[in-house]
Amino acid sequence: MTDLTPPPPDGGSALDFCLRLARAQAMLVRRFDSTLGNLHGLSFGDYQLLYHLQRAPGGRLRRIDLAERLALTASGITRSLMPLEKIGLVARQADARDARVGYAAITAAGLELLTHANTTAQTLGQELLGNASAEQLAPLSLLLNGIAGNQPGQG
Repeated sequence: MTDLTPPPPDGGSALDFCLRLARAQAMLVRRFDSTLGNLHGLSFGDYQLLYHLQRAPGGRLRRIDLAERLALTASGITRSLMPLEKIGLVARQADARDARVGYAAITAAGLELLTHANTTAQTLGQELLGNASAEQLAPLSLLLNGIAGNQPGQG
């Protein structure tokens, strides 16, 4: 029986890929920030935060879980949530059983804004990925999830 697993990349190839990935990530953030900001008043970071809350059961997540999904620190998530709380897109919720646990929940206003922003984000995503097919994106998505330390479907 032969092993059909391709060999891992050498150090130079791995570094080149990581540098290209970092540049692509910076370009994606800049484009999403600009488009979502101009049309909906949201940064890409705000959009991602609302997106993860909307997908969570009951539209809420523990603040620490939200920080993990966004690769932020606890203080970073607090700084990200504050302006969204002030404008009514996110609300704080306490845990009835444990006062130390805090939740962030998307509000009705947050859901409404996210619904409109989703259409914009999906259109921009299609534009940025050009002619890439779902079959081409699937293995790349798995690779990116592995880099980010996510389980499949968690991204």
